[in-house]
This record gives sequence, C-alpha cells and structure tokens, in this order.
Amino acid sequence: MTTLDRLPPGSRVAILRLRSLGDCVLSTPAIQLLKQHRPDLRLAVVVEERFAAVYRGNLQIELVYSTDLRALRKFAPDLVLNLHGGTRSARLAAFSGAPLRAGFDIFKPSWIYNIAIPTAQQTLGITRRVHTAEHAASAMFALGVPIAEVPRATMPAPAGRIVEGAYAVIHPFAALPEKTWPVSSFIRVAEYLRNRGLEPVFIGGPGDDLTPFREWRTFSNAPLEDIARLMRDATLFVGNDSGPAHIAAAFGRPTVVLFGPSHAEIWSPWRTVSRVLQANPIGSITVEQVQQAIEGVLSQ
Repeated sequence: MTTLDRLPPGSRVAILRLRSLGDCVLSTPAIQLLKQHRPDLRLAVVVEERFAAVYRGNLQIELVYSTDLRALRKFAPDLVLNLHGGTRSARLAAFSGAPLRAGFDIFKPSWIYNIAIPTAQQTLGITRRVHTAEHAASAMFALGVPIAEVPRATMPAPAGRIVEGAYAVIHPFAALPEKTWPVSSFIRVAEYLRNRGLEPVFIGGPGDDLTPFREWRTFSNAPLEDIARLMRDATLFVGNDSGPAHIAAAFGRPTVVLFGPSHAEIWSPWRTVSRVLQANPIGSITVEQVQQAIEGVLSQ
C-alpha cells in the first residue's frame, strides 16, 4: 500500500516549497500529477510570500500560506510533503501536527520524517542527472502517483496585456556574476531584435540596475503577477539562467537561455521550444550565437 493509498478521501496535504523562484515554478508539474491522481485531496502550499504568486490562482491548490506555523497547524494536514529541505521547512514539517511527514531521505534531521523519499534516480530507475521538474515529480511517484510523463509547469496570470504589439522579454541578470552574460552583449541583442520587429522589454528584480537599458522599455522589481502577464503575451524570452526563464517556459514561450557553470540538464527550460547556450566563462558566448538561437526557436 502506498502512502497515498493510506489517505482517505478528502485528506489535506501541505506541500512545503519555500524558495526559489525557479524551484517554485518547477514544482507545479508535480502538483498537477498529484491532483490528477487524487482529485479529492485538498492541497495547500507553504511558500515565502515573495513567491506566492506562482501558486495563487492555481485551481489545483486550495490554499497558499506564508511560512506561518500557526496557519499550517490550523490547516491540520494529514500529510506534509517537504520539497525544500532547508532548516525552516524542516521546522514547519516537524511541528505541523501532520501524522505523515514526507521528505527526501537526504534531508536532515531525518527523525522529522516518517516517510523517506528515495532519490529521483532510484524512483525512476535511471542513473542520469534529473531536471528539477523531474526531481519534484519523483516525490509524487514515490508516494504512489503512477510514473508518467512530467508535464509543463504552470503559473497563473491576470487578464489584460501590459505591453501592446510584438515584443521580446529580456532578463539580463542572474544571482552570480559567473552566470551573467555581459551588458554590452544584451544591448546588441536588443538592437537586433528591434531591427527584426520585436520590441525589447527588459526586466529586473530588486537591486538590479536597468539604467544601461533605458533606451528600451523596462520593468524594475515588478510584481510576479505582472511578470507572468509579460511572459504570457511575449513572442520570445532571452535571458540568463534564472527564475524568469522558467516562467517563460511555463507559458510555452520560445526561449533562449545562457548558462555559465550551472548544470543545464537540471535547470534548462522545461517543455517549451528552447535553445540553451553554455560556456564557462559565460562571456565567451557570442552575440552571433544568440542571434542564431533566436532564429532557431522562432522558426519552430
């Protein structure tokens, strides 16, 4: 009998996925698989407030909580599934009051969990590196969801366009310098896109300096709901390996992503037409290579 077989109809399941943006987006295929298998379950997601828009409005999720232990205990989950594994999520799992507490068997401290989830490789019977979407989905398979193809990620987006006409979203930032393609190269790509008939739209988060791109339309630290709308209606996304690339992929946008030392097998765009360009150092990727990748994804 699987863990899910042990849950009676209408059971409450809380999924802990605190950060980061890409991880949150790429957890949604796993949630979709769980809900398809057990549509009767009442699902809640516990997430940091800055990433809550990834889940709010998702019809498969009944409740979205911030990292408030009292709210989680009030939900009274029958099963807590920790997809995060950090100290704070471990504390939430430990004190959730849930009789069933599941986490990957590498999570510490192990005493918190009475259901140990094996690695994705063990669950799927493979040896290769797995994509982050596959990793999250493997937890559902280990709990009793039949192994199946992992679908595209999803993200709600409010109605209405923010930018009219044909445009490309460009995200020229990343968490680390070694993951960031040069500003001058992004400027040349923007000029190329404008000449091609796609208006460049640059986005950045808190602390990101968009002034080098002031010739074009920019969105600085926009709400995630607005970023979702931008991606939904865009013709193309170009950017570094970072969270916005996964939002673009969730909407099926043609996507070109530049990687430095990160593992592209783990973080490449999921289930969308895409080109991944990788070099270490990342600056050795040429503008011409990016232009060719753009033409490749737009021709499909």
